Amino acid sequence: MKHTRSIEAYEEAKKVIPGGVDSPVRAFGSVGGTPPFIDCGEGAYLVDVDGNRYIDYVQSWGPLIFGHCDPTVEAAVIETARKGLSFGAPTVLETELAEEIVSLFESIEKVRFVNSGTEAVMSAIRLARGYTGKDDIVKFKGCYHGHSDSLLVQAGSGAVTFGSPNSPGVPADFAKHTLLADYNDINSVKACFEASSEIACVVIEPIAGNMGLVPADEEFLRELRALCDEHGALLLFDEVMSGFRASLTGAQGLTDVKPDLVTLGKVIGGGMPVGAFGGRADIMAMLSPEGPVYQAGTLSGNPVAMAAGLAQIRQLKADVAIYDILQMRAQRLVDGLKSAADANDIPLQVDVRGSMFGFFFNDKPVKNFDDALNSDTDRFAKFHRAMLDRGFYFACSQFETGFISTKINEAMIDETIRNAHEVMGAL
Repeated sequence: MKHTRSIEAYEEAKKVIPGGVDSPVRAFGSVGGTPPFIDCGEGAYLVDVDGNRYIDYVQSWGPLIFGHCDPTVEAAVIETARKGLSFGAPTVLETELAEEIVSLFESIEKVRFVNSGTEAVMSAIRLARGYTGKDDIVKFKGCYHGHSDSLLVQAGSGAVTFGSPNSPGVPADFAKHTLLADYNDINSVKACFEASSEIACVVIEPIAGNMGLVPADEEFLRELRALCDEHGALLLFDEVMSGFRASLTGAQGLTDVKPDLVTLGKVIGGGMPVGAFGGRADIMAMLSPEGPVYQAGTLSGNPVAMAAGLAQIRQLKADVAIYDILQMRAQRLVDGLKSAADANDIPLQVDVRGSMFGFFFNDKPVKNFDDALNSDTDRFAKFHRAMLDRGFYFACSQFETGFISTKINEAMIDETIRNAHEVMGAL
């Protein structure tokens, strides 16, 4: 493949955009090479500015269940845009999308729309603090909840650590209210509650997607629910990635554990920027203008994003069997990658949740972030580059999740597996 125009575009972008990208992972820093600059998407494919075509296993990091340029979503966006892009005033579309979400998620009685997953989690945590009157939160190493100050923290030594910033610009006084626990380790969470009586909420990705795909154990979630109830803390499920992806009701369709608050994004925008947070009516009543907890946004609930989300969710509701098909295809893909790795004595761990899939170049099962960090990132980078050069676009980090769309058919997956066998052989 030739990448001349992408290289030129990247060099030009770096002159006016920090690092040449508007989100760090896009710079391909962990896999090397120049990121392809995309010209358009066509169903299962991305097409870059050099004319190279890639089977896309990222799908805009999750929202495009029906692939690029889905006719139904596209028509809804165009029709709505013709009426105006944004009003900063209420529209019926907001209510309609809210009704769809509330009807599907047992744990959500009311919902508020925002513009990103970061904003959704940030707002939900503020709400949890306002509702409980407590300041501290618990998060898990390896779970990413956006780039708000309280959540950009790293673990220190010891059984429990009050967080310290891992990004300049985050005051230590903010981060000190964030306690770090180990994913799938209930004892580490108990240690947090022993260290602080001021925990407002525990925030978790029930299906972690930002350390690679790492689902939470069912028993761990049950014990987490019990701990929150015992200590008067709220349980917040971050389903920005898994909501409407793992199932029609996200991770909550795969677990009996019900959270107090939920954040959503990705799929509910159909490819447009959107986020949402919702929960029990008594908690949501704390939000302004009903209550004292302030949150606002000029573009929140903008009609174009609402229309795109409605078009996508209504398609999903009309044919729930889509999820079974997507899961079977995701399983077929990772089984094929595993077979290719096994044939070449390369250790590989794989997992699937609905249309989400993940694989680690690791000789042991991955249950938490420390396990994930033991993966062979150099081997992943070589695999990624070789597959990209053959026309297969995987997430550009070992610590990200992949996605299947309805446009990715079995023939495409078979083609991917055949090429993976050859690439694994070269590795």
